[in-house]
Amino acid sequence: MSTITELGSLTLAGTKKGKISISNVTEPYGKDTSDIVSIGISLNGQDIQWKSHIPYENLDEVIAILQEASAAKKNS
Repeated sequence: MSTITELGSLTLAGTKKGKISISNVTEPYGKDTSDIVSIGISLNGQDIQWKSHIPYENLDEVIAILQEASAAKKNS
């Protein structure tokens, strides 16, 4: 059975009530499946409209790409 533990949340830029929620999900796809990080986007602060699941094994690469994207945007 999956267990969701919120790790943190932040305000979604450009919205009045929007929120980004980051959580750990244990056994997301059934018994003995590896934990993932879930990133949820809520435009109204409550109902999740978009969600991404990222395996912990991919997390460092995803962070590196996001940092590159952020740096490129700042330099453009």
